[in-house]
Amino acid sequence: MKHLESAFSGKNSFWRYIVMIAAVLIASNTIGAVPLFISMAVKASSDPEVISRLANNPNDLSILVDNPNIGLLMMLFPFLVGLATLVLLFKPLHQRKIISTINGASSIRWKRIFTSAFVWIIFSAIYLFIYKGFDPSNFTLNNTSSTLFSLIIISLLFIPFQSSFEEILFRGYLMQGFAVLARNRWLPVILTSLFFGFMHAWNPEIKEYGFLTMMPQYVLFGLLFGLMTIFDDGIEIAIGAHAANNIFLSIMVTNSSSTLQTPALYEQKNIYPWAEFWALLAVSVLFFFIMRTIYRWKDISVLWKRISNVEGSGSDIVN
Repeated sequence: MKHLESAFSGKNSFWRYIVMIAAVLIASNTIGAVPLFISMAVKASSDPEVISRLANNPNDLSILVDNPNIGLLMMLFPFLVGLATLVLLFKPLHQRKIISTINGASSIRWKRIFTSAFVWIIFSAIYLFIYKGFDPSNFTLNNTSSTLFSLIIISLLFIPFQSSFEEILFRGYLMQGFAVLARNRWLPVILTSLFFGFMHAWNPEIKEYGFLTMMPQYVLFGLLFGLMTIFDDGIEIAIGAHAANNIFLSIMVTNSSSTLQTPALYEQKNIYPWAEFWALLAVSVLFFFIMRTIYRWKDISVLWKRISNVEGSGSDIVN
């Protein structure tokens, strides 16, 4: 095992994590918001009511731009800034390479990313096909114009950066940080899953359907990705599945309360959160066992084993 163990090299005192998280949040919400501020200023010069309309529905960037694909780029830009900030500050703060947050080794296992993405896309397509078959009136054809092609290109190029940022931050950086404190694997999985869920607490789905209704879905995603990170000793599978999930939703299905307001192929009229939670749980369990079979995870009990072999690593856990 290398992924969590690699956290004990370099500098790991608690204040460094606070500085990093603060820097990422500040950069993504200032520099990352520059395109949004520019669009607001331009639009407000001709329509003073635009700011109040945007305040009522902050995810509807069509208020600012006519092209929804430009709105998607504006929505994704803060994640790119956050990722760049994390990468640039990691080595100065922690005295080790950023790739250590991915799998603790010296190279990325790209095949795992593409394999998990492919499997998740297949599952998503099957689920959508079955859902449409049982409830066809709940879906309408939303977009067959040339903007769909542009959406595909933008989604394939930029959403992986958004997903990679979240996975590196939660299943890589923070999971390693909690491992340094806890010296075990199960507590970092639980804590990062909860933090991952709370990060989505401002999503429009929460406002529409309620915190306790939607939060289990986000926490479930966090648990799935966290467990696979432990058993596969790295975050590549989580990156692939996370990116595939967001790309599929961006291109194929949108709804009025979705975070991703895109000109997707279909629009879903009604959302049934608890039905979708149980479907997600079933897909997650099946996906987990397929990944376990492909990559031959034999020692599932590793989740309960304490992290060892940290002596002499040079970590400044105390100082």
